[in-house]
Amino acid sequence: MSDGAAARQTGPKPPWLKVRLDTGPGYRMVRGMVEGLQLHTVCQEARCPNIYECWGDRTATFMVLGDVCTRRCGFCAVATGRPRLVDPAEPEHVAEAVAHLSLRHAVITMVDRDDLPDGGAAHLAAVIRAVRYRNPDCEVEILTSDFRDVASPLDAILQEGPVTFSHNIETVPRLYPVVRSGSKFERSLDLLRGAVAWRGEAARPLVKTGLMAGLGESRDELLDTFARLAESGVEILTIGQYLRPTLQHLPVARYYHPDEFAALRAQAMSLGFRHVEAGPLVRSSYHARRHTESAVSSSTERSADPGLDSPAPRP
Repeated sequence: MSDGAAARQTGPKPPWLKVRLDTGPGYRMVRGMVEGLQLHTVCQEARCPNIYECWGDRTATFMVLGDVCTRRCGFCAVATGRPRLVDPAEPEHVAEAVAHLSLRHAVITMVDRDDLPDGGAAHLAAVIRAVRYRNPDCEVEILTSDFRDVASPLDAILQEGPVTFSHNIETVPRLYPVVRSGSKFERSLDLLRGAVAWRGEAARPLVKTGLMAGLGESRDELLDTFARLAESGVEILTIGQYLRPTLQHLPVARYYHPDEFAALRAQAMSLGFRHVEAGPLVRSSYHARRHTESAVSSSTERSADPGLDSPAPRP
């Protein structure tokens, strides 16, 4: 990154990145519930710009396995260090929160837990199981780590029947050493391929990933990454603007205009994704239920039209 890129970050953000701070009753209720049940949300830990809208609408993305990550990614605001012991009560607490909010689509993510032999896979499976048992009408979407050096983590997780499996690729391969230290592009791509190919007693979930724009990638690199994801069978793609959480994180190389995001979406959709969400404030879990519904609708349309490719198996 150039010094110029860092300097641009200190100036005002473009007008399309302005968000309204609404701390009304819905926001206060969700905040009180999260604190009362001693839960963590990616909304808070990752400093998501959409927190006021989502919490005001009584939705949240739950983050399990604590609030301390074992990786130190250059873009992420989640604390890094030595995690605490896994809370055995967390699955029930998350299930209670989902019931309290009357959610029809719950998103559950996690920190990297390289300190655990299974990377936290069994605990994540327990959370999904608890949520589905207490809330049988609620769909569960999960957003996982890459489970570095863990054998077959998907067997435990996908058997619990999440409707959508997500793992964010985050950036283009060239930028991995800077943006995702400790991670590898091919490892993440292999995890997504594994979810696409997974077969078990439960139906295979939709497979989803997300990227950030504005870290110094070129348009050609983005398009090449889109193509590799589509060729791997990924069905849902989200593309959003990288926003620097603190001065200790990577600077923004540039801000993409909304029209550029619209063009990127069109390019990605032409590659065969079931749904693409692209925009400055788009995040993987933002409007997640809409992503899933759109992808299911697209699969149904393709199934009805013999001229289109066959849909992925559905839950």
